[in-house]
Amino acid sequence: MSYVYEYPRPALTADCLVVNPQDEVLLVRRGGQPYKGCWALPGGFMEMDETLEECAVRELHEETGVVVEPRQLQLVGVFSTVGRDPRGRTVSAAYAVRLQQMVQGQAGDDADAVKWWPISNLPQLAFDHQEIVETFLHRVQ
Repeated sequence: MSYVYEYPRPALTADCLVVNPQDEVLLVRRGGQPYKGCWALPGGFMEMDETLEECAVRELHEETGVVVEPRQLQLVGVFSTVGRDPRGRTVSAAYAVRLQQMVQGQAGDDADAVKWWPISNLPQLAFDHQEIVETFLHRVQ
C-alpha cells in the first residue's frame, strides 16, 4: 500500500525504560547511526499495523531479548521536541516497565550491546533519553 499526503507527517516511535529490582536501567549501545556507539533506551519506529504499546514491546524484544506484555507498560510521557532525532521529525511515546526479577539482556537487531546501569549513574544518553529518564524519576518520587 502506498501513502501520499499533501502535508508532511512526523514519524512515531516508542521507547522503553526498563528498571530491575536493583533500580538499574537496561540500555542498548547503538550499532548504527545516528549516535552509533552511544547508549540509549531500547526503542524504535512504529509499524503501520501496530499500536505504540505493541511497538515498545516489539522493539524491546528485538533489541534486548527481554519479553514484556503491553499491559505491563506505564506511559512516562510523549516527547516531541523539534530536532529530537536527526533523521527527521519524530514523536515518541516513552514507556516504563518495572521487572519483578532480574533478567539478562542480549543484544539484537540494531543494538550491538546491552547493559544494566544504576539509574543514579547513567552514561550520556542518545537523543533526548536523559529527559525521559528524568521525567520518569520525577513521576515516581
